[in-house]
Amino acid sequence: MNRPAAGGGLLVVGDVVTDVVARYGSALAHGTDTAARIRTLPGGAGANVACWAVRSGCTDARLLARAGADSAGWHREELERAGVRAFLAVDHELPTATVIALVDAAAERTFLTDGGAVLRLAVGDFAPAMLDGVGRLHLSGYLLFAGVSRAAALLALRTAVERGVPVSVDPASAGFLGELGPRRFLEFAAGAELLLPNADEARLLTGASGPESAAAELSRWFPRVVVTLGARGAVLAAGGEVVGRVPAPPVREPVDSTGAGDAFTGGFLAALLAGADDMAAAAEGCRAGAAAVATVGGRPPPVR
Repeated sequence: MNRPAAGGGLLVVGDVVTDVVARYGSALAHGTDTAARIRTLPGGAGANVACWAVRSGCTDARLLARAGADSAGWHREELERAGVRAFLAVDHELPTATVIALVDAAAERTFLTDGGAVLRLAVGDFAPAMLDGVGRLHLSGYLLFAGVSRAAALLALRTAVERGVPVSVDPASAGFLGELGPRRFLEFAAGAELLLPNADEARLLTGASGPESAAAELSRWFPRVVVTLGARGAVLAAGGEVVGRVPAPPVREPVDSTGAGDAFTGGFLAALLAGADDMAAAAEGCRAGAAAVATVGGRPPPVR
């Protein structure tokens, strides 16, 4: 794979979300109570990526997102505590996005999502100066699922491409991707040099039966593709063929898969900015993903 030059900061254009993580051990009891351990945590795919990038060694990680006035201050404090420079537009009409993450005994998560202020990120919230000193732009695909936020995301993408800043995109949600339509998503993401789907998203985007063939097909649309496979690691493709596979380290006690893909992306992009090749960067991403599965919520655990 041909790689852009390393160096510079990371700008993530994405989302902040208030996560309500409910971990339960038995089957959900319909119409009555099910015992659960519940925590309210800062999250959001874009914010998670930025925080994991910092944890993985990126010293200049920035996030552009939109939050409701109800909790924008809390989210800004949490991002800055994690070492992320926060460009948070404040929405005075809608609250911050909220996700209820139902996490079963196998650590698999199912999301109930209220997009709130996320999809109101506006063209006016982005400023080209946010790219000053940036070596990579990463877009959360959630923004492409609604017209207002899509316009902002595409403006950031076009501006980065014009400046010669490489762009990566995460498709973000197989559910919302299916509603938008694969072809439309691929057209919106055109110009990105790196696509980072999970296996379900890759299959949905291509109709391919397996993640390897899906990765190869997607690399006809994008110069570089990395498909995450959860506990099986990641597969890399370029020029219409698979060019590498990276295993994931084992996780002895998985507790919550929320944000594992975001952790991979943050670790992967931080390694690229530090000069790693794609295989080494994917290994760093897999290590971050494994660490995410061993903690509750989508952000890195606090440094003790």
